[in-house]
Amino acid sequence: MAAPQRFLGLISGTSADGIDAALVELDDDSAAARPRLRFARTYAWDPALRARLVALGQQDALLSLDDVGELDTSIGQAFAAAALQALHDAGVDRDGVAAIGSHGQTLRHRPHGALPFTLQLGCAATIAERTGITTVADFRRRDVAAGGHGAPLVPALHAALLHSADESRAVLNLGGIANLTLLPASGTVRGFDTGPANGLMDAWCLRHRGEAYDRGGAFAASGRVDDALLARLLAEPWFALPPPKSTGRDQFHLGWLEARLATGATDTAAADVQTTLLALTVRSVADALHTQQPGTARVIACGGGVHNETLMAALAAELPDMRVETTAAHGLDPDAIEAMAFAWLARETLAGRPGNLASVTGAAGPRILGAIHRA
Repeated sequence: MAAPQRFLGLISGTSADGIDAALVELDDDSAAARPRLRFARTYAWDPALRARLVALGQQDALLSLDDVGELDTSIGQAFAAAALQALHDAGVDRDGVAAIGSHGQTLRHRPHGALPFTLQLGCAATIAERTGITTVADFRRRDVAAGGHGAPLVPALHAALLHSADESRAVLNLGGIANLTLLPASGTVRGFDTGPANGLMDAWCLRHRGEAYDRGGAFAASGRVDDALLARLLAEPWFALPPPKSTGRDQFHLGWLEARLATGATDTAAADVQTTLLALTVRSVADALHTQQPGTARVIACGGGVHNETLMAALAAELPDMRVETTAAHGLDPDAIEAMAFAWLARETLAGRPGNLASVTGAAGPRILGAIHRA
């Protein structure tokens, strides 16, 4: 029997809170092979580079062409450094890794309109050159070119790891943006973004507490929901759009929030805004589940939001007829799922197999994703 192949997945999500690395093993090259997680860790961004990425995500800055090129290289260097550190920490030689799957850092995601596009930076050539490992990257654009949203791309892995023939499930990724993968006991896998998860809460917490995120949801727990503000937030037309749909920080940013705060009759306390943003995440997820898969028995959460105890308790309270748990209950690290997915997608690309699900993204059909940069 052939030795298992190793793949390293890298991603920095919408929150830009770090570079997630996941080393997985697959026993064979078949599409049915299930990845096993061997190592996972999050590596911090250089603070100055992260501050720049967050500002760009909030549309607070403009970039020249030189800026774009330099930022692409800087992110690629950071991803390469994270990859090498992950292999060192895992005790694995680079020669033992078949490929790196790098998502990169999303700067803009606008898959609708006359000229749809999605933009992830993080020069894959730099990653391949610095690590000496074949690198697959730029996974989203082929799906967008085929008429899809290019997101979410993780549902195929969710289905492989968490589908059950005994009950209808939903996998909820709580990153900067929340997205759902719907796994009916029988039938077609679907998935879509539901709206903000941690992104707006993180940005508001940074502004008012000087902290990158709301640890445990303590800031949100200290306030109360402003019902009038919540109604204005939920009135955003995007929430009423049917799937497939996707979004990002370029849509749900502090400027979007401030515009809706400005229309209120009175000022809202900072803590109450944080509580209301948490309620926005909960309501938008719950509304999507009730509309798109009302028979869901189990909601399995992953992503950084699982560490927000206030958020998880609010989700459970809002979904009393559904069991709310994390992927840890299924032996899967909640912080590693997305990075695992891009390791798995790299293997699919190298094998010449499609990585998207057209039922999720809305693309014209299955497509082989990504560009390969050979070592």
